[in-house]
Amino acid sequence: MTRGRFITLEGGEGAGKSTQLRALATALAERGVEVVATREPGGSAGAEAIRALLMEGSDDRWDARAEALLFAAARADHVARTIRPALDRGAWVVCDRFVDSSRAYQGGGGGITDADLLTLHGIGSQGLLPDRTFLLALDDAEAARRLAVRDAGGADRMGSKPADYQARLAARFTEMAAAEPDRWRTIDAGKPAEAVTAAIMAELERWL
Repeated sequence: MTRGRFITLEGGEGAGKSTQLRALATALAERGVEVVATREPGGSAGAEAIRALLMEGSDDRWDARAEALLFAAARADHVARTIRPALDRGAWVVCDRFVDSSRAYQGGGGGITDADLLTLHGIGSQGLLPDRTFLLALDDAEAARRLAVRDAGGADRMGSKPADYQARLAARFTEMAAAEPDRWRTIDAGKPAEAVTAAIMAELERWL
């Protein structure tokens, strides 16, 4: 059986990853693809338990090193119990965030080296990387506007990080996408949601 494809959606807060996860899963299913739509942190029972620790509480509940360890532990369970089994049976996995979010948040935002984060990923998840990663990119003004709207409704710990942190992680995402052009594609997330979905599907067409 042919191994499935592993697709991830990355970007800063408010970029529309959850919206695109749902839309992409629907579009792929309409093309006859078995799709597993999942998220990080989460996607398995153990990872969802860790998610509660990571996403709730005050901004300073964990420092960057503790966050990195918790995310790596959640990801290890997610990969072992959800992602690899789906890929092995030929399904496509579409995931809202993966290891590149740790590289941006705990790396670019929190100052942990990329080498250390990838070492954790190698231990916990055997170095699994996506076949394609889409960076949903927003300009600074639109990102700030969306964050303000979300903050009014009560943001989680990661969305509550200060503006300088958000700027560092946005820069890190851009840097990673430029460094790995074979894996990453940058999509303008400021466009209407339907146009964003169409742009993503166009990039996946050669695999369908």
